[in-house]
Amino acid sequence: MSLRLRLMAGMLSASILAFPALAADSRSLQILVSKSDQSLSLYENGEIVATSKVSTGKAGHETPSGIFSILEKRKYHESNIYSAAPMPFMQRLTWSGIALHEGKVPNYPASHGCVRLPSKFAKSLFGDTRTGVHVIITDRPVSLRFVQHPALFVPRDDADDGKLLLSDVELRPATFDAALGTVEVAVNEKTQSLKPAAKAREPSPLRILITRRGEREKVMDIQTVLTRLGFDAGAADGYAGEMTISAINGFKRWKGLKTTGPLLNDAFVTALYASAGEDHPLSGQIMVRQDFKPLFEAAIDIKEPEVALGTHFFEAVSVDRAAGTAEWNGVTLDNHLPAAARKRLGITVTEPPGGFDQLSAVLSRLEIPADIRDRIEQELSSGSSITVSDLSHQMETGTGTDFITVTKEGPV
Repeated sequence: MSLRLRLMAGMLSASILAFPALAADSRSLQILVSKSDQSLSLYENGEIVATSKVSTGKAGHETPSGIFSILEKRKYHESNIYSAAPMPFMQRLTWSGIALHEGKVPNYPASHGCVRLPSKFAKSLFGDTRTGVHVIITDRPVSLRFVQHPALFVPRDDADDGKLLLSDVELRPATFDAALGTVEVAVNEKTQSLKPAAKAREPSPLRILITRRGEREKVMDIQTVLTRLGFDAGAADGYAGEMTISAINGFKRWKGLKTTGPLLNDAFVTALYASAGEDHPLSGQIMVRQDFKPLFEAAIDIKEPEVALGTHFFEAVSVDRAAGTAEWNGVTLDNHLPAAARKRLGITVTEPPGGFDQLSAVLSRLEIPADIRDRIEQELSSGSSITVSDLSHQMETGTGTDFITVTKEGPV
């Protein structure tokens, strides 16, 4: 029975406390909360299947906006912050205390930061979600829409890569000593009873963050290039210690550049990459998590790095590995970039291109190496998601979380 029918029938049951992995029937769910409308919309396969009124944080205790996921579920929980206040059907969004839970829901923001839900809806929602389901909180209401773009990942199965099919093997004449007599060949006498191979387990959903490279990643790149050119920059750890500084100044003297002033200036970076036969340093970073743990990260390139990326969310609501297809939904979120952040990131154009279709516009600017794409597509499954943002993950992201992206919808 579909989620829509279960909700209509009102026959949802509360779930137990622990959910170690996202269940298959929850992979296509997303929850969108609008603070301005004090409303919640539950999506399944890209369609709204349920709505509810909510109560978010009151003045001084505002509910944060951004991209979250359910980290923990407890049928009954008491607040660790507010005098053990009861929080039935609690679904945690951050380890700092923000959650969805049952509570009083007037027609205005009244909570201390959580998202309160009416009693019956809180119980129903608790019964249908699992840990890992995404929750997107915004001021103004937004909606998910179908997205098609060649940059989006599709599943691939490399189980047979590197293996020759029997029909592809060059046959050679058999040679054996006739004196050995009859040669017996081992065969399975009951070939008609062979069972089909068991269906492969679908991997846990991937959590992918695409953002700009930070100072540490940039220094790591410089250390790697210097070492490749014969300068001993030490370990590529992203920290400019004595060996790295000595290598940088040695390169500057070799190229006739000034060794005074900023250590990493534009003239040095341009000369370094030109000497290595590269056009420019890569400007983007892709990070991948699975089951609330880091999986890997790598450098990618972003076209027009001086233009803001904006903040965008994509989720694969349907992945067909046999057909090699995936259906993606997406949404663009408001996210104000402070002047200091724009300067640090080298952003001079603050309005992301694309107008109404910013989702396609930002995907067109991403250049992901083939080996990284292959690795992701081998693990791609329904419920996998991509967040694109100028700012990297913040303090809320850590052990036992997906990538948490907190957005600011205007100057603070």
